[in-house]
Amino acid sequence: MKETLQDIRTRRSCRKFQPRQIAEEELNAILEAGTWAPTGHGWQSPVMVVLQDKATIEKLSKMNAAIMGTNGDPFYGAPTVVVVLADKSRPTYREDGSLVMGNLMLAAHAVGVASCWIHRAREEFESEEGKALLKSWGIEGDYAGVGHCILGYAAENGEAPAKPRKEGYIIRV
Repeated sequence: MKETLQDIRTRRSCRKFQPRQIAEEELNAILEAGTWAPTGHGWQSPVMVVLQDKATIEKLSKMNAAIMGTNGDPFYGAPTVVVVLADKSRPTYREDGSLVMGNLMLAAHAVGVASCWIHRAREEFESEEGKALLKSWGIEGDYAGVGHCILGYAAENGEAPAKPRKEGYIIRV
Protein backbone atom coordinates (compact mmCIF):
# COMPACT_ATOMS: atom_id res chain seq x y z
CA MET A 1 0.00 0.00 0.00
CA LYS A 2 2.80 2.42 0.88
CA GLU A 3 4.40 1.93 -2.56
CA THR A 4 1.12 2.61 -4.35
CA LEU A 5 0.56 5.82 -2.40
CA GLN A 6 4.17 6.86 -3.00
CA ASP A 7 3.77 6.27 -6.76
CA ILE A 8 0.61 8.39 -6.77
CA ARG A 9 2.43 11.23 -4.96
CA THR A 10 5.58 11.14 -7.10
CA ARG A 11 4.34 10.52 -10.67
CA ARG A 12 4.77 13.56 -12.89
CA SER A 13 4.02 14.29 -16.53
CA CYS A 14 7.06 14.14 -18.78
CA ARG A 15 7.53 16.54 -21.66
CA LYS A 16 11.06 15.64 -22.74
CA PHE A 17 12.06 12.08 -23.61
CA GLN A 18 15.17 10.14 -24.48
CA PRO A 19 14.98 8.67 -28.00
CA ARG A 20 15.53 5.03 -26.96
CA GLN A 21 12.56 2.69 -26.93
CA ILE A 22 11.19 1.32 -23.67
CA ALA A 23 11.78 -2.31 -22.77
CA GLU A 24 9.16 -4.84 -23.87
CA GLU A 25 8.81 -6.18 -20.32
CA GLU A 26 8.02 -2.71 -19.00
CA LEU A 27 5.56 -2.03 -21.82
CA ASN A 28 3.74 -5.30 -21.17
CA ALA A 29 3.43 -4.51 -17.45
CA ILE A 30 2.05 -1.04 -18.23
CA LEU A 31 -0.47 -2.38 -20.74
CA GLU A 32 -1.64 -5.11 -18.39
CA ALA A 33 -2.31 -2.46 -15.74
CA GLY A 34 -4.50 -0.68 -18.28
CA THR A 35 -6.60 -3.81 -18.73
CA TRP A 36 -7.33 -3.90 -14.99
CA ALA A 37 -8.84 -0.40 -14.83
CA PRO A 38 -12.38 -0.38 -13.47
CA THR A 39 -15.11 0.09 -16.07
CA GLY A 40 -18.84 0.68 -15.81
CA HIS A 41 -20.65 -2.63 -15.26
CA GLY A 42 -17.36 -4.38 -16.06
CA TRP A 43 -18.11 -3.82 -19.78
CA GLN A 44 -14.46 -3.05 -20.59
CA SER A 45 -15.37 -0.51 -23.29
CA PRO A 46 -11.80 0.76 -23.92
CA VAL A 47 -9.17 -0.56 -26.31
CA MET A 48 -5.50 0.40 -26.37
CA VAL A 49 -3.58 0.81 -29.62
CA VAL A 50 0.19 0.66 -29.10
CA LEU A 51 2.26 2.68 -31.54
CA GLN A 52 6.04 2.35 -31.69
CA ASP A 53 6.51 2.90 -35.41
CA LYS A 54 8.12 6.32 -35.85
CA ALA A 55 6.25 7.13 -39.09
CA THR A 56 2.83 6.36 -37.56
CA ILE A 57 3.64 8.36 -34.43
CA GLU A 58 4.76 11.32 -36.58
CA LYS A 59 1.54 11.16 -38.61
CA LEU A 60 -0.59 11.16 -35.46
CA SER A 61 1.55 13.93 -33.96
CA LYS A 62 0.93 16.12 -37.03
CA MET A 63 -2.80 15.47 -36.83
CA ASN A 64 -2.78 16.39 -33.14
CA ALA A 65 -0.72 19.54 -33.73
CA ALA A 66 -3.05 20.66 -36.53
CA ILE A 67 -6.00 20.50 -34.12
CA MET A 68 -4.06 22.86 -31.81
CA GLY A 69 -3.12 25.10 -34.73
CA THR A 70 0.61 24.49 -34.31
CA ASN A 71 3.28 22.47 -36.05
CA GLY A 72 5.30 21.33 -33.02
CA ASP A 73 5.39 17.78 -31.64
CA PRO A 74 2.66 17.41 -29.01
CA PHE A 75 4.09 13.96 -28.18
CA TYR A 76 7.43 15.51 -27.10
CA GLY A 77 9.49 12.90 -28.94
CA ALA A 78 8.14 9.97 -26.90
CA PRO A 79 9.05 6.66 -28.59
CA THR A 80 5.78 4.94 -27.61
CA VAL A 81 2.22 6.21 -27.86
CA VAL A 82 -0.71 4.24 -26.45
CA VAL A 83 -3.95 5.51 -27.95
CA VAL A 84 -6.89 4.84 -25.65
CA LEU A 85 -10.24 4.57 -27.39
CA ALA A 86 -13.60 3.58 -25.95
CA ASP A 87 -16.82 2.19 -27.36
CA LYS A 88 -19.35 5.02 -27.44
CA SER A 89 -22.26 2.59 -27.12
CA ARG A 90 -21.41 2.28 -23.43
CA PRO A 91 -22.70 5.17 -21.29
CA THR A 92 -19.49 5.25 -19.21
CA TYR A 93 -17.01 5.15 -22.12
CA ARG A 94 -15.28 8.45 -21.25
CA GLU A 95 -14.85 7.51 -17.62
CA ASP A 96 -13.73 3.98 -18.54
CA GLY A 97 -11.06 5.30 -20.90
CA SER A 98 -9.93 7.90 -18.37
CA LEU A 99 -9.42 5.20 -15.75
CA VAL A 100 -7.35 3.19 -18.24
CA MET A 101 -5.21 6.29 -18.85
CA GLY A 102 -4.68 6.73 -15.10
CA ASN A 103 -3.66 3.10 -14.66
CA LEU A 104 -1.24 3.34 -17.60
CA MET A 105 0.49 6.41 -16.18
CA LEU A 106 0.75 5.06 -12.63
CA ALA A 107 2.03 1.69 -13.84
CA ALA A 108 4.58 3.41 -16.06
CA HIS A 109 5.91 5.35 -13.10
CA ALA A 110 6.04 2.19 -10.99
CA VAL A 111 8.32 0.47 -13.54
CA GLY A 112 10.54 3.51 -14.17
CA VAL A 113 8.96 4.75 -17.40
CA ALA A 114 7.89 8.38 -17.84
CA SER A 115 4.47 9.31 -19.23
CA CYS A 116 2.08 12.11 -20.07
CA TRP A 117 -1.59 12.31 -21.06
CA ILE A 118 -1.96 14.09 -24.40
CA HIS A 119 -5.43 15.31 -25.32
CA ARG A 120 -7.21 15.83 -28.65
CA ALA A 121 -7.68 12.11 -29.38
CA ARG A 122 -11.43 12.73 -29.61
CA GLU A 123 -11.00 15.28 -32.39
CA GLU A 124 -8.40 13.16 -34.19
CA PHE A 125 -10.59 10.09 -34.44
CA GLU A 126 -13.74 12.03 -35.33
CA SER A 127 -11.97 13.20 -38.49
CA GLU A 128 -12.05 11.26 -41.75
CA GLU A 129 -8.28 10.74 -41.50
CA GLY A 130 -8.68 9.41 -37.98
CA LYS A 131 -11.51 7.09 -38.98
CA ALA A 132 -9.32 5.75 -41.80
CA LEU A 133 -6.54 5.07 -39.29
CA LEU A 134 -8.92 3.14 -37.05
CA LYS A 135 -10.07 1.08 -40.01
CA SER A 136 -6.46 0.37 -41.01
CA TRP A 137 -5.82 -0.83 -37.44
CA GLY A 138 -8.79 -3.22 -37.66
CA ILE A 139 -10.96 -1.23 -35.24
CA GLU A 140 -14.61 -1.32 -36.20
CA GLY A 141 -17.54 0.17 -34.37
CA ASP A 142 -18.21 3.57 -32.86
CA TYR A 143 -15.05 4.36 -30.91
CA ALA A 144 -14.11 7.70 -29.41
CA GLY A 145 -10.58 8.83 -28.73
CA VAL A 146 -10.06 9.34 -25.01
CA GLY A 147 -6.36 10.18 -24.84
CA HIS A 148 -2.81 9.37 -25.84
CA CYS A 149 -0.54 8.00 -23.14
CA ILE A 150 2.95 8.84 -24.31
CA LEU A 151 5.70 6.68 -22.83
CA GLY A 152 9.48 6.71 -22.71
CA TYR A 153 12.46 7.35 -20.50
CA ALA A 154 12.62 10.91 -19.21
CA ALA A 155 15.37 13.13 -20.57
CA GLU A 156 17.14 15.50 -18.23
CA ASN A 157 14.63 18.01 -16.83
CA GLY A 158 11.82 16.15 -18.61
CA GLU A 159 9.59 16.01 -15.55
CA ALA A 160 8.64 19.21 -13.73
CA PRO A 161 8.43 19.17 -9.93
CA ALA A 162 5.04 18.86 -8.31
CA LYS A 163 3.05 21.99 -7.64
CA PRO A 164 1.82 22.47 -4.06
CA ARG A 165 -1.65 21.07 -3.44
CA LYS A 166 -4.29 23.79 -3.35
CA GLU A 167 -6.15 24.89 -0.25
CA GLY A 168 -9.66 23.53 0.02
CA TYR A 169 -8.96 20.46 -2.14
CA ILE A 170 -10.78 18.32 0.40
CA ILE A 171 -14.15 19.33 1.82
CA ARG A 172 -15.54 17.20 4.63
CA VAL A 173 -19.24 17.43 5.25
